[in-house]
Amino acid sequence: MIYPPFLKAGDTIGIVAPARKINPKELEFAIRWWEEKGFWVSLGKHLFATHHQYAGTDEERLNDLQNMLDNSDIKAIFCARGGYGTLRIVDKLEFLSFNLDPKWICGYSDATVLHSHLNKVCGVATIHSTMPVSMNGNNIENLNTLYKTLTGEQHFYQWHPHILNRAGECSGQLVGGNLSLLYALSGSDSEIDTANKILFIEDVDEYLYHIDRMMLQLKRAGKLANLAGLLVGSFTKMRDNEVPFGRTYEQIILEHCDDYCFPIAFNFPAGHEEQNVAMKFGASYSLTVENEKTTLAENTIFY
Repeated sequence: MIYPPFLKAGDTIGIVAPARKINPKELEFAIRWWEEKGFWVSLGKHLFATHHQYAGTDEERLNDLQNMLDNSDIKAIFCARGGYGTLRIVDKLEFLSFNLDPKWICGYSDATVLHSHLNKVCGVATIHSTMPVSMNGNNIENLNTLYKTLTGEQHFYQWHPHILNRAGECSGQLVGGNLSLLYALSGSDSEIDTANKILFIEDVDEYLYHIDRMMLQLKRAGKLANLAGLLVGSFTKMRDNEVPFGRTYEQIILEHCDDYCFPIAFNFPAGHEEQNVAMKFGASYSLTVENEKTTLAENTIFY
Protein backbone atom coordinates (compact mmCIF):
# COMPACT_ATOMS: atom_id res chain seq x y z
CA MET A 1 0.00 0.00 0.00
CA ILE A 2 1.31 3.46 -0.96
CA TYR A 3 1.11 6.22 1.67
CA PRO A 4 1.03 9.80 0.36
CA PRO A 5 3.34 12.23 2.16
CA PHE A 6 1.95 13.59 5.41
CA LEU A 7 1.22 17.30 5.59
CA LYS A 8 3.26 20.05 7.20
CA ALA A 9 2.58 23.74 7.83
CA GLY A 10 2.45 25.71 4.61
CA ASP A 11 1.05 22.84 2.53
CA THR A 12 -2.07 23.34 0.43
CA ILE A 13 -5.37 21.52 0.91
CA GLY A 14 -7.78 21.36 -2.02
CA ILE A 15 -11.56 21.30 -1.71
CA VAL A 16 -13.79 19.96 -4.49
CA ALA A 17 -17.44 18.93 -4.65
CA PRO A 18 -17.81 15.74 -6.71
CA ALA A 19 -21.36 15.16 -5.48
CA ARG A 20 -24.12 17.40 -4.09
CA LYS A 21 -24.08 21.17 -4.47
CA ILE A 22 -22.82 23.41 -1.71
CA ASN A 23 -22.83 27.12 -0.91
CA PRO A 24 -19.88 29.25 0.28
CA LYS A 25 -21.24 29.82 3.80
CA GLU A 26 -21.18 26.09 4.46
CA LEU A 27 -17.38 26.08 4.05
CA GLU A 28 -16.45 29.20 6.02
CA PHE A 29 -15.70 27.36 9.26
CA ALA A 30 -13.60 24.64 7.60
CA ILE A 31 -11.51 27.10 5.58
CA ARG A 32 -10.86 29.25 8.64
CA TRP A 33 -9.98 26.19 10.74
CA TRP A 34 -7.47 24.88 8.21
CA GLU A 35 -5.87 28.29 7.78
CA GLU A 36 -5.50 28.62 11.56
CA LYS A 37 -3.67 25.28 11.49
CA GLY A 38 -1.14 26.78 9.09
CA PHE A 39 -2.37 25.39 5.76
CA TRP A 40 -3.36 27.08 2.54
CA VAL A 41 -6.75 26.20 1.05
CA SER A 42 -7.42 25.97 -2.69
CA LEU A 43 -10.99 25.78 -3.99
CA GLY A 44 -12.09 23.96 -7.11
CA LYS A 45 -13.02 26.24 -10.01
CA HIS A 46 -16.61 24.95 -10.12
CA LEU A 47 -16.96 24.30 -6.38
CA PHE A 48 -20.11 26.41 -6.06
CA ALA A 49 -21.65 25.55 -9.41
CA THR A 50 -25.19 24.17 -9.52
CA HIS A 51 -26.73 21.60 -11.84
CA HIS A 52 -29.96 20.26 -10.38
CA GLN A 53 -28.85 18.59 -7.11
CA TYR A 54 -25.20 18.42 -8.15
CA ALA A 55 -22.29 20.82 -7.67
CA GLY A 56 -22.17 21.50 -11.40
CA THR A 57 -22.41 19.19 -14.36
CA ASP A 58 -20.60 15.84 -14.44
CA GLU A 59 -17.94 17.45 -16.63
CA GLU A 60 -17.42 20.37 -14.24
CA ARG A 61 -17.14 18.14 -11.19
CA LEU A 62 -14.84 15.78 -13.07
CA ASN A 63 -12.57 18.62 -14.20
CA ASP A 64 -12.28 20.05 -10.69
CA LEU A 65 -11.30 16.72 -9.17
CA GLN A 66 -8.97 15.85 -12.04
CA ASN A 67 -7.19 19.19 -11.76
CA MET A 68 -6.64 18.66 -8.05
CA LEU A 69 -5.34 15.12 -8.64
CA ASP A 70 -2.86 16.42 -11.20
CA ASN A 71 -1.72 19.52 -9.28
CA SER A 72 1.55 18.76 -7.49
CA ASP A 73 1.05 21.76 -5.18
CA ILE A 74 -2.03 20.12 -3.62
CA LYS A 75 -1.09 17.74 -0.79
CA ALA A 76 -4.59 16.64 0.29
CA ILE A 77 -8.00 16.75 -1.37
CA PHE A 78 -11.23 17.00 0.61
CA CYS A 79 -14.64 16.22 -0.77
CA ALA A 80 -16.66 19.24 0.38
CA ARG A 81 -19.71 17.14 1.17
CA GLY A 82 -21.42 13.87 0.38
CA GLY A 83 -24.80 13.26 -1.17
CA TYR A 84 -24.62 11.54 -4.53
CA GLY A 85 -22.56 12.09 -7.63
CA THR A 86 -19.00 10.71 -7.42
CA LEU A 87 -20.11 7.40 -8.90
CA ARG A 88 -21.08 9.26 -12.08
CA ILE A 89 -17.53 10.49 -12.73
CA VAL A 90 -15.12 7.97 -11.21
CA ASP A 91 -14.63 5.96 -14.42
CA LYS A 92 -13.49 9.09 -16.31
CA LEU A 93 -10.78 10.04 -13.83
CA GLU A 94 -7.14 9.60 -14.86
CA PHE A 95 -4.66 8.60 -12.16
CA LEU A 96 -1.32 8.63 -14.02
CA SER A 97 -0.06 11.85 -12.40
CA PHE A 98 -1.66 10.94 -9.07
CA ASN A 99 0.11 7.58 -8.96
CA LEU A 100 3.46 9.31 -9.53
CA ASP A 101 2.70 11.99 -6.94
CA PRO A 102 -0.02 10.66 -4.58
CA LYS A 103 -1.87 12.83 -2.07
CA TRP A 104 -4.41 12.16 0.64
CA ILE A 105 -8.02 11.90 -0.50
CA CYS A 106 -10.35 12.64 2.43
CA GLY A 107 -14.04 12.35 3.20
CA TYR A 108 -16.82 9.92 4.03
CA SER A 109 -20.28 8.95 2.77
CA ASP A 110 -20.24 9.45 -1.04
CA ALA A 111 -16.43 9.66 -0.88
CA THR A 112 -16.54 5.89 -0.31
CA VAL A 113 -16.43 5.63 -4.11
CA LEU A 114 -12.95 7.18 -4.12
CA HIS A 115 -11.77 5.23 -1.07
CA SER A 116 -12.69 1.90 -2.62
CA HIS A 117 -11.46 2.78 -6.11
CA LEU A 118 -8.08 4.08 -4.96
CA ASN A 119 -7.57 1.09 -2.67
CA LYS A 120 -8.46 -1.44 -5.35
CA VAL A 121 -7.12 0.17 -8.53
CA CYS A 122 -4.22 2.36 -7.36
CA GLY A 123 -3.14 0.78 -4.08
CA VAL A 124 -3.03 4.20 -2.42
CA ALA A 125 -4.13 4.82 1.18
CA THR A 126 -6.88 7.36 1.84
CA ILE A 127 -8.45 9.02 4.89
CA HIS A 128 -12.01 8.35 6.00
CA SER A 129 -12.91 11.52 7.89
CA THR A 130 -15.28 14.38 8.39
CA MET A 131 -15.75 16.78 5.47
CA PRO A 132 -15.70 20.59 5.27
CA VAL A 133 -19.51 20.88 5.30
CA SER A 134 -19.65 18.88 8.55
CA MET A 135 -16.67 20.33 10.42
CA ASN A 136 -18.65 23.08 12.15
CA GLY A 137 -20.72 20.37 13.83
CA ASN A 138 -17.77 18.29 15.01
CA ASN A 139 -16.19 18.83 18.41
CA ILE A 140 -12.55 19.82 18.78
CA GLU A 141 -11.48 16.33 19.84
CA ASN A 142 -12.94 14.92 16.63
CA LEU A 143 -11.35 17.59 14.44
CA ASN A 144 -8.00 16.97 16.08
CA THR A 145 -8.08 13.33 14.99
CA LEU A 146 -8.21 14.59 11.42
CA TYR A 147 -5.33 17.03 11.91
CA LYS A 148 -3.22 14.37 13.62
CA THR A 149 -3.98 11.87 10.86
CA LEU A 150 -2.96 14.25 8.09
CA THR A 151 0.26 15.13 9.87
CA GLY A 152 1.29 11.53 10.47
CA GLU A 153 0.19 10.54 13.95
CA GLN A 154 -0.90 6.93 14.34
CA HIS A 155 -4.29 6.00 15.73
CA PHE A 156 -5.38 4.43 18.96
CA TYR A 157 -9.13 4.49 19.66
CA GLN A 158 -10.92 3.02 22.64
CA TRP A 159 -14.68 3.04 23.17
CA HIS A 160 -17.36 1.41 25.28
CA PRO A 161 -18.31 -2.14 24.32
CA HIS A 162 -21.71 -2.93 22.84
CA ILE A 163 -23.80 -5.76 24.25
CA LEU A 164 -23.95 -7.42 20.82
CA ASN A 165 -20.21 -7.26 20.16
CA ARG A 166 -18.49 -10.51 19.23
CA ALA A 167 -15.25 -10.85 21.19
CA GLY A 168 -11.91 -11.54 19.58
CA GLU A 169 -8.74 -10.05 18.18
CA CYS A 170 -7.62 -9.51 14.61
CA SER A 171 -5.24 -7.50 12.47
CA GLY A 172 -5.51 -6.43 8.87
CA GLN A 173 -5.77 -3.62 6.42
CA LEU A 174 -8.73 -1.33 7.16
CA VAL A 175 -11.17 -0.78 4.27
CA GLY A 176 -14.81 0.13 3.81
CA GLY A 177 -17.07 3.14 4.14
CA ASN A 178 -20.72 3.79 3.52
CA LEU A 179 -22.62 0.51 3.15
CA SER A 180 -24.93 1.84 0.42
CA LEU A 181 -21.96 2.86 -1.71
CA LEU A 182 -20.11 -0.41 -1.15
CA TYR A 183 -23.30 -2.10 -2.35
CA ALA A 184 -23.46 0.19 -5.41
CA LEU A 185 -19.86 -0.61 -6.35
CA SER A 186 -20.49 -4.36 -6.53
CA GLY A 187 -19.36 -5.90 -9.80
CA SER A 188 -17.39 -2.82 -10.91
CA ASP A 189 -13.68 -2.07 -11.13
CA SER A 190 -14.08 -0.17 -7.85
CA GLU A 191 -15.55 -3.14 -5.98
CA ILE A 192 -14.09 -3.47 -2.50
CA ASP A 193 -11.59 -6.22 -1.71
CA THR A 194 -12.21 -7.51 1.82
CA ALA A 195 -10.10 -10.69 2.03
CA ASN A 196 -8.16 -10.80 5.31
CA LYS A 197 -9.08 -7.19 6.03
CA ILE A 198 -11.01 -5.29 8.68
CA LEU A 199 -14.20 -3.97 7.12
CA PHE A 200 -15.71 -0.72 8.39
CA ILE A 201 -19.34 0.10 7.55
CA GLU A 202 -21.75 2.94 8.37
CA ASP A 203 -24.92 4.36 6.86
CA VAL A 204 -27.64 6.97 7.21
CA ASP A 205 -31.34 7.41 6.40
CA GLU A 206 -31.98 3.87 5.19
CA TYR A 207 -34.83 1.46 5.70
CA LEU A 208 -33.98 -1.56 7.80
CA TYR A 209 -34.86 -3.92 4.98
CA HIS A 210 -32.33 -2.04 2.81
CA ILE A 211 -29.66 -2.84 5.39
CA ASP A 212 -30.71 -6.48 5.22
CA ARG A 213 -30.52 -6.49 1.43
CA MET A 214 -27.10 -4.85 1.35
CA MET A 215 -25.62 -7.13 4.00
CA LEU A 216 -27.02 -10.13 2.15
CA GLN A 217 -25.38 -8.88 -1.06
CA LEU A 218 -22.01 -8.60 0.71
CA LYS A 219 -22.44 -12.14 1.98
CA ARG A 220 -23.51 -13.60 -1.38
CA ALA A 221 -20.60 -11.84 -3.09
CA GLY A 222 -18.14 -13.46 -0.68
CA LYS A 223 -17.20 -10.19 0.99
CA LEU A 224 -17.82 -11.51 4.53
CA ALA A 225 -16.40 -15.02 4.23
CA ASN A 226 -12.73 -14.10 4.62
CA LEU A 227 -12.93 -10.99 6.78
CA ALA A 228 -10.41 -10.49 9.56
CA GLY A 229 -12.95 -8.42 11.49
CA LEU A 230 -15.96 -6.14 11.20
CA LEU A 231 -16.03 -2.58 12.56
CA VAL A 232 -19.49 -1.01 12.66
CA GLY A 233 -19.86 2.76 12.89
CA SER A 234 -23.02 4.80 13.29
CA PHE A 235 -26.20 3.78 11.50
CA THR A 236 -28.10 7.05 11.76
CA LYS A 237 -31.80 7.77 11.23
CA MET A 238 -32.73 4.20 10.40
CA ARG A 239 -36.29 3.88 9.15
CA ASP A 240 -38.87 1.12 9.23
CA ASN A 241 -41.94 0.29 7.19
CA GLU A 242 -45.52 0.46 8.46
CA VAL A 243 -45.22 -3.29 8.89
CA PRO A 244 -42.08 -3.53 11.08
CA PHE A 245 -39.08 -5.40 9.73
CA GLY A 246 -38.68 -6.96 13.16
CA ARG A 247 -34.97 -6.53 13.77
CA THR A 248 -32.57 -3.74 14.59
CA TYR A 249 -29.68 -2.94 12.24
CA GLU A 250 -27.31 -4.60 14.72
CA GLN A 251 -29.35 -7.80 14.66
CA ILE A 252 -29.45 -7.71 10.86
CA ILE A 253 -25.67 -7.38 10.63
CA LEU A 254 -25.13 -10.19 13.13
CA GLU A 255 -27.49 -12.54 11.30
CA HIS A 256 -25.51 -12.30 8.09
CA CYS A 257 -22.25 -12.87 9.97
CA ASP A 258 -23.50 -15.97 11.81
CA ASP A 259 -21.59 -18.33 9.52
CA TYR A 260 -18.25 -16.71 10.34
CA CYS A 261 -16.17 -16.31 13.48
CA PHE A 262 -14.39 -12.95 13.09
CA PRO A 263 -14.70 -10.33 15.85
CA ILE A 264 -17.42 -7.69 15.47
CA ALA A 265 -17.36 -4.27 17.15
CA PHE A 266 -20.36 -1.94 17.16
CA ASN A 267 -20.59 1.73 18.09
CA PHE A 268 -17.29 2.85 16.60
CA PRO A 269 -17.44 6.68 16.62
CA ALA A 270 -17.44 7.28 12.86
CA GLY A 271 -20.17 8.01 10.36
CA HIS A 272 -22.99 10.53 10.00
CA GLU A 273 -22.77 11.84 13.54
CA GLU A 274 -20.98 14.56 15.50
CA GLN A 275 -18.37 11.94 16.36
CA ASN A 276 -16.62 10.98 13.14
CA VAL A 277 -13.00 10.19 13.92
CA ALA A 278 -10.42 9.91 11.17
CA MET A 279 -9.01 6.59 9.93
CA LYS A 280 -6.49 5.63 7.29
CA PHE A 281 -8.06 3.24 4.81
CA GLY A 282 -5.34 0.97 3.50
CA ALA A 283 -3.34 1.09 6.75
CA SER A 284 -2.88 -1.94 8.99
CA TYR A 285 -4.85 -1.96 12.26
CA SER A 286 -5.42 -4.29 15.18
CA LEU A 287 -8.98 -4.64 16.48
CA THR A 288 -9.48 -5.99 20.00
CA VAL A 289 -13.01 -6.69 21.21
CA GLU A 290 -13.33 -7.51 24.91
CA ASN A 291 -16.10 -7.41 27.50
CA GLU A 292 -14.59 -4.38 29.23
CA LYS A 293 -13.39 -2.33 26.25
CA THR A 294 -12.92 -2.24 22.51
CA THR A 295 -9.84 -0.82 20.82
CA LEU A 296 -8.66 -0.05 17.31
CA ALA A 297 -4.91 0.55 17.07
CA GLU A 298 -2.95 1.41 13.96
CA ASN A 299 0.00 -0.92 13.58
CA THR A 300 3.45 0.64 13.39
CA ILE A 301 4.71 1.18 9.88
CA PHE A 302 7.83 3.11 8.97
CA TYR A 303 6.65 5.54 6.32
